[in-house]
Amino acid sequence: MVVIGSSRESRWISRRLSFTARDRSPLAPAVTIRRTFGEFWPYTRGLRKLFAAGVVLAIMAALCEVATIALFGYITDAVLSAGDLGAFWRPALAWLGLAVVAGLFSFAGSYVTALGAERFLLKLRDAVFAHLETLTPDFFDNRKLGDLMARLTDDIQAIEELVGSGLVKVVTTLASVIFFAGAAFYIRWDLALVTMALVPAFLLVSKLFAGRFRTAAARERLSNGAMNSVIEESLSNQSLVQAYNRQRSESRHLHREGRTWLKANMTQAWLSGAYGPAVQVLETICLIVIIGFGAWEIASGRLTIGGLLAFAAYLAYLYPSVQSLGEIALTVSEAAAGSDRVMEVLRARPAVADRATAVPLAARSRGYIEFAHVSFTYPKRRQPALLNLSFTVSPGELVVVTGPSGAGKSTLAKLLLRFYDPLTGGILLDGTDIRDITMASLRDNITLLHQESLLFSGTVRDNIAYGRPEATLDEVVQAAELAGVHDFVNTLPQRYDTPIGQRGRLMSGGQRQRLAIARAILRDAPVLVLDEPMTGLDESTAARIMEPLARLMEGRTTIMITHDLRHVPAMARTITLEPARRANRITLKHRTPRNAPA
Repeated sequence: MVVIGSSRESRWISRRLSFTARDRSPLAPAVTIRRTFGEFWPYTRGLRKLFAAGVVLAIMAALCEVATIALFGYITDAVLSAGDLGAFWRPALAWLGLAVVAGLFSFAGSYVTALGAERFLLKLRDAVFAHLETLTPDFFDNRKLGDLMARLTDDIQAIEELVGSGLVKVVTTLASVIFFAGAAFYIRWDLALVTMALVPAFLLVSKLFAGRFRTAAARERLSNGAMNSVIEESLSNQSLVQAYNRQRSESRHLHREGRTWLKANMTQAWLSGAYGPAVQVLETICLIVIIGFGAWEIASGRLTIGGLLAFAAYLAYLYPSVQSLGEIALTVSEAAAGSDRVMEVLRARPAVADRATAVPLAARSRGYIEFAHVSFTYPKRRQPALLNLSFTVSPGELVVVTGPSGAGKSTLAKLLLRFYDPLTGGILLDGTDIRDITMASLRDNITLLHQESLLFSGTVRDNIAYGRPEATLDEVVQAAELAGVHDFVNTLPQRYDTPIGQRGRLMSGGQRQRLAIARAILRDAPVLVLDEPMTGLDESTAARIMEPLARLMEGRTTIMITHDLRHVPAMARTITLEPARRANRITLKHRTPRNAPA
């Protein structure tokens, strides 16, 4: 019996991830447009030529429309007013040609812009997902999966509508405003000044609506994530829901979240619906003023009918463009709300990272493990999980770690795989601190068999080969034979190509566990960590599972974490952990290890 502990080692440090350290209001003000562009504009690298081409093509289409309206005014004055039908065909054909060219430019511009937008979405989503993959388990424990899914889909879509296609729309709309306003000034500058005097009214209405729309968009983003979380959790646990007759309860839960989302959407719909008529009334006032003023100009002989109609046509194109700028302001508000949520994810930092001096292992690990005075406390918790823990595991040895719940058994596996780093002390692999080894190299030398058999919705072969995707079918079959699952697989309709359902739900608990064992055998790492491998299995199934587990452990350094010692091999060394408290000590039962490195 060896007892380890001291009052000096009873101190611990609570680490907090940058993402969880801030208590944010769910309706905190969205980030500024400038900050959004600064954060996400780099993701357009390699796509900017597509967006630039979309701008150019859209501008060319707008110029064609300007020329078309000019032709319309010419036909009105030179052909219709004069009654010279012979002069009609040449400008009419030119008009048709311009319409065709404008259509081609518009189609091409829309296509290349959409191509750039979709590639931007793909690139940004890949980057955010890749970043999520680096974050430690407690990040996901404190987040709803449905909400994270909403950030990867709807929120990223909103960002694209600002940074990608939205930017193209802003530039081309501004260009259209300049072109149509310039053409109107060319026809009658004084009449155009009267028109421009009413433009600030459009901008004022847009500003009044944009602030309210931003708040509504933030509420909609939040409620959308909550609703997705309810759907994901309920469908993932459907067997439990039905077994406990909770279908109506889950439906009511979804209905409550759906009503919140409905209210947020209806607020947005109210604002969007009110914005259009408000702008239309302003546009109508402007047109009435212009037509009335133009009629007086015609009566005075200072303006032709064709000129007035062309001027009115330019205004008919100008005001929708101005209105589009206002609608873009609403889109920007929604994008700002989405970008805030995505930036929160990107600002989150993993609790561990490779040191600048970390190097991969030069060769396959021998498997000598040492925990040296390790203390650890989970982020945002006060009670330490481990306190001044020290023990060793020799190459090829089987060590069983047991103890009551909360003693820190599973924490050992997380620290060994560097999901977290100790607050004090260190963990050594073959005499080297694992923090000086790259995480990829470290994890290549360790296989973790989880308490829950984690499987994917692929085929039997896909799941066995998950740790070694390049493995041949013969290697997969050999691993399945050692795991005792080959005979069962041969009874399946498509054998190793048979789908196993989401998370392997078409398999029994024992079958899933054997597939996980086969996956671990195929991975063939020198260090093996078994985290409660018998959990949820009946006595006979657990006994049968021990046979392939024994083959898996053979020749490997193995740490078996379990509270059930009935099926533990007799030659195993047992370490018993006690919960770490300020006044308590950790008790280890072990023999002196042999074959420690010099």
